[in-house]
Amino acid sequence: MSKEELLQELADAIISCKKDTVLAAVEKAKGELEPSEIIEKGLAAGMNEVGILFERGKLFLPHVMMAADAMTAGVEVLKDLMPEGASGSKLGVIVNGTVEGDVHDIGKSIVSTMLQSAGFEVYDIGRDVPTRNFIEKAKEVNADMIGISALMTTTLQGQRDVIELLKEEGLRDKIKVMVGGAPATQAWADKIGADCYAENASEAVAKAKELLA
Repeated sequence: MSKEELLQELADAIISCKKDTVLAAVEKAKGELEPSEIIEKGLAAGMNEVGILFERGKLFLPHVMMAADAMTAGVEVLKDLMPEGASGSKLGVIVNGTVEGDVHDIGKSIVSTMLQSAGFEVYDIGRDVPTRNFIEKAKEVNADMIGISALMTTTLQGQRDVIELLKEEGLRDKIKVMVGGAPATQAWADKIGADCYAENASEAVAKAKELLA
């Protein structure tokens, strides 16, 4: 099979939402492709498609959860094959979550998975997360960065709230902040004083490495 066919098979396996299918596709691809490529261009591409199908009402939440679970299992298989820097030495500690009032989870979960695969220690605190919980978790795990996702214009303000609370707690200088999500932009990140904005999971990994590695 060509590289493109293998990547397509990985993406299709994720869209099928079946763990066994995903694991079989990963086994087949791992002798031919780099682990990072399997994750980014195969599994994550499939997960992005799942997100689109979910938004269009073609897939439902149970499907999404099954697909995310299958992706996590697929990534787990590849962890031992990752370069030493990716699995051995820890690049940094990141707390990642979706702001309060926002139940969108897929994009944020993909970012968490990709960051983990790149060698960061990631604490994914889920969706609809109260502002204070971001700060408490960051203190608890001694985080280097907080990733804040917002997928609706109405919940975007939550990203600013987390940054303001970090300032109040005297932690803003110690903890970097990355923002993302459909309505977020570089201009918004600049306005609220975030350290960086990432449009997608690959960019999130690159920016996190830039700021923390």
